[in-house]
Amino acid sequence: MTKNNNHYALIMAGGVGSRFWPMSTSQFPKQFHDVMGSGHTLIQKTFNRLVKVVPPDQIYILTNERYIDLVAEQLPEINLHQIISEPSMRNTAPCILYAALKIKKINPKASLIVAPSDHWIEDEEAFANDIAIAFNKAEDQKSLITLGIRPTFPNTGYGYIQYNVTENGPVFPVIQFTEKPNYESAKKFIEAKNYVWNAGIFVWSVQAICDAFEAYQPTMNRLFTKGWNVLNTPEEKEFIDINYKESENISIDYAILEPSDSVCLVEASFDWNDLGSWGSLYDKLDKDDNQNVVINASSLLQNASGNMIRTTKEKLVVIDGLKDYIVVDKDDVLLIFPKEKDQDIKKILSALKADFGDTYS
Repeated sequence: MTKNNNHYALIMAGGVGSRFWPMSTSQFPKQFHDVMGSGHTLIQKTFNRLVKVVPPDQIYILTNERYIDLVAEQLPEINLHQIISEPSMRNTAPCILYAALKIKKINPKASLIVAPSDHWIEDEEAFANDIAIAFNKAEDQKSLITLGIRPTFPNTGYGYIQYNVTENGPVFPVIQFTEKPNYESAKKFIEAKNYVWNAGIFVWSVQAICDAFEAYQPTMNRLFTKGWNVLNTPEEKEFIDINYKESENISIDYAILEPSDSVCLVEASFDWNDLGSWGSLYDKLDKDDNQNVVINASSLLQNASGNMIRTTKEKLVVIDGLKDYIVVDKDDVLLIFPKEKDQDIKKILSALKADFGDTYS
């Protein structure tokens, strides 16, 4: 893919990844870990993938201000001005508007891909081809393009996107979004064959997304645009520190994509895993004859199957009679948890904070 000087990227790297606790903590979230044992952390893999479609000096990292040093350490290729920090966590809509305005001021003709920092994509050529299609559609300055993943099973942990298959592709009009359906609804979506998983990867012109905020989130839009003159100047930080916390805590899906009638979809041709939980990591990794996954540890496993086991390097793990569990040993924390309940680890972390404060989070 030929790189275009009007193409920019925004890597979303401010999350905590609480479903990956205790490996992922508020001090060192999962995007900064080599989760797959590839030799690169997730954010490094994401950056290297985007460099193939966007000039490296036009890739911005959006993160919480506490992770600025981690980003700079793991991505030495970038300049500090490419790190956009949010002073507080207000979900994805405010930070995307903030970044879009900064980029628009630099280049009003820019088109922007927004991508999570912690997803796993192996077929990078297919990814580049799909992004090229989306960038081409974004040139009309009106469309908001989302990438969808063809479902492989009725997952209730993902959002779904219904699209109009009667239109000619490769870009299709979106009909509606559905957040994390129950199992029966997810089965019906798969049977209908015009639903895809919401990957949280978006492409749009900065003009289109800024127009959408003006139309659907006028209060938030006014809050940020009043600082237009100080964006990309030394005065920007003071403005953001004062005003950012006043923005609504809302996702880009709820704020913009669901009410908009300009959303289009490109169905992804690449493999994808959001690595959102220990279970999703288990699905991705090689398994032994009893379907156990063992990371780092040496192990003696008897009458044990379907387990996800991760420890510090060179620790010996002996397990007998355990089936379908997550076992994670890290420093002063040992997690033994049913794999089928991996989505509940986030709730357990909330309970831990109530009893122990931030000691283990």
